Amino acid sequence: MYQEFFRLNESPFGLTPDTEFFFGFHVHQEALDTLVGALGMGEGFIKVTGEVGTGKTLVCRKLLKQLAENDNYVTAYIPNPPQTPKALQCAFASELGVECRDRMSAHDVMKALNEALIQFKTDGKSVVLLLDEAQALPEDCLETIRLLSNLETEKSKLLSVILFGQPELDVKLAKPSIRQLKQRITFSHNLAPMTVDATLAYLNHRMTVAGYVGEPLFSAQHAKLLHKLSGGIPRLINILAHKTLLLAYGVGSTSLKTSFVKRAGLDTESAMHPGLGLGWQSVALVTLISLVLIATWLAQGVGG
Repeated sequence: MYQEFFRLNESPFGLTPDTEFFFGFHVHQEALDTLVGALGMGEGFIKVTGEVGTGKTLVCRKLLKQLAENDNYVTAYIPNPPQTPKALQCAFASELGVECRDRMSAHDVMKALNEALIQFKTDGKSVVLLLDEAQALPEDCLETIRLLSNLETEKSKLLSVILFGQPELDVKLAKPSIRQLKQRITFSHNLAPMTVDATLAYLNHRMTVAGYVGEPLFSAQHAKLLHKLSGGIPRLINILAHKTLLLAYGVGSTSLKTSFVKRAGLDTESAMHPGLGLGWQSVALVTLISLVLIATWLAQGVGG
């Protein structure tokens, strides 16, 4: 909507994880370095956790892209955790090109997977299973993952498993019934929120990737306010920055005002609102004003 107005090639603050916009914030880069290093050492179990919106899926996809450029790796990516052990086995088998028929027992599927993993190892390939949203996996599925990690030769593991999940995953892994799996996790990393300085660099990085040319639109003051509203969570920063640009476009302003950021915060339910100074009674009014301004601007564009 505002791309042409700000001379952008694409939307800079989309919510879909896009590796082209990957920002080397030290927490994300450290996570990626940890994963690459652990896989290089042939570690069996690795865990990455973080609150909702901290960039787990983006790190996962960045790793997938990086591994795809290395002929020594074969990856299996399961973005939505299956809810039964058989479904999990079959999802993994499908990623590896292994047949998984309905009439096959769990033992038969495990045997087929073992044979495939041995063949990959013989061919000099390392297999990596990446499970996103791992906190949603039932306990029996986590046990299936542990059994998969048992597949090994006398000298090395046949499979590396990376679990990406919200903090609830740590709570689940702390249960006595899953202690065997927890003991196998050799490397882990937690994605912390961004700092204020990183927020400013992140905003301008995404604008540049989207094609923006000129003096930075987002100032240190904007970044400080956006950080306060978002708690440093990248997904929330994206939502708020998108609305800020939308408000600027709506009034035909090529520069950003702190009032735009404040209005974006009031229009975002998950934002941290206290201290904005606009008054809680103005939330509905701000939303209405935004819509009217945008509609007016669009109407003027069509009429002209």
